[in-house]
Amino acid sequence: MTRENLMKGTTSQEDQWTVQNQCFRIYEIVYRLPPQAQSINFEVLRENHIEYLTESLKQLGRNFYVLDANRPWLCYWIIQSIALLGDCVDDKLENGLIDFLSRCQDQDGGYGGGPGQMPHLATTYAAVNALITVGGQNSLSSINREKLYNFLLRMKDASGGFRMHDGGEVDVRACYTAISVASVLNILDDRLIQNVGDYIVSCQTYEGGIAGEPCSEAHGGYTFCGLAAMVLINEADRLNLPELLNWVMFRQGIEGGFQGRTNKLVDGCYSFWQGAVAAIIQRLHVTVKKQLGLPDTFELDCSTESGNESSDDDGEEVSEGSSSPVDISEPTKGESLSTSAAMGLNNGYDFIKRPTGMKPLFNSMALQQYILLCTQEEAGFRDKPGKRRDHYHTCYVLSGLSVCQHCNKRDADSPPLSRDVMGPYSNLVEPVHPLHNIVLDKYYEAHMFFARA
Repeated sequence: MTRENLMKGTTSQEDQWTVQNQCFRIYEIVYRLPPQAQSINFEVLRENHIEYLTESLKQLGRNFYVLDANRPWLCYWIIQSIALLGDCVDDKLENGLIDFLSRCQDQDGGYGGGPGQMPHLATTYAAVNALITVGGQNSLSSINREKLYNFLLRMKDASGGFRMHDGGEVDVRACYTAISVASVLNILDDRLIQNVGDYIVSCQTYEGGIAGEPCSEAHGGYTFCGLAAMVLINEADRLNLPELLNWVMFRQGIEGGFQGRTNKLVDGCYSFWQGAVAAIIQRLHVTVKKQLGLPDTFELDCSTESGNESSDDDGEEVSEGSSSPVDISEPTKGESLSTSAAMGLNNGYDFIKRPTGMKPLFNSMALQQYILLCTQEEAGFRDKPGKRRDHYHTCYVLSGLSVCQHCNKRDADSPPLSRDVMGPYSNLVEPVHPLHNIVLDKYYEAHMFFARA
């Protein structure tokens, strides 16, 4: 190999240098501005984003026809983004969304990508999350839980995992979407849980992250799916959490954002997929200590930022959940699903009520800087400089921003301090449930509704 080729680098190296230079150039330009002009660049353009999202919910252009099988996802990405920004849509749009998703609901359970399309776990997850985010009696009651439960059972595979659809692939994404939906709808029982943990554990790689299937490469999206599912079935301690945490922390790049896999480019959507993993592990501190062989009195501090001491940190040790082990035995004949499956709903609820036992596990300010300066457009958010905005990245970048802003709180229901929010405090977005990516107050509403359903 010639000296010229050695200096040139590989294609992936050149792509990495290009992205770094684009990001650093943006940072340099902004930080050279006078303070008042500089501060404008750090504002969340809330009204612009809401207008873009609301108009998208009314009508999308012809070029979106390629996403015909993903229409519930478009509903979820848009309505979730609006909710994160603290807004909602009018009654006409809400009713239209409920009606459309009802027509996507298969007569035998589950939701397809559009009316008349086969039910699929991914679009079922998207439709359920969208309906929960809309909220209210009409929206929540439109979900046929009994038939959806039967659909989930049909997707259960002998391996312990789930298939995405009839005859479809078995992977960690399918496990997560099935478990998340069942948990939030209060229909999770031992038949759905059986051997799911075995399958997910088999997907944790030598790097520490989780792959989509056994013997594949660790990936940020699958790592989130695997960890969240394991928490919801109360088996997170079966994963090697220190190795998982180590893998995730090394995915935050020099630009401040997260990459999805080793040696890949930074991508705005991993602000949530990787950021939420860190937020989840903050509430698993007792298990992490046990796996590291540390005494209970040892105080974990994995923060990469200075001055992050919480004002209410009194140094007390907090256990990982106050409830006793749950009974996941098979329901007896005639027993209601809501009675037999309460553990799934309560596990997600109990988890979010736990105090965070660690300080932030990544540099949240660096990630907020990347989000605000490198992914935000005049309306909507994008992957990275040079890319175009889209609804997917708008949703997961805003969800990641929420994780950043709220990751230094001791408990889920308290507001963050101003020092934890980059830019003006008006940048604050709504908190999300890190296991489901549903705005927290909408999750609580669903929790109450399905607990008594």
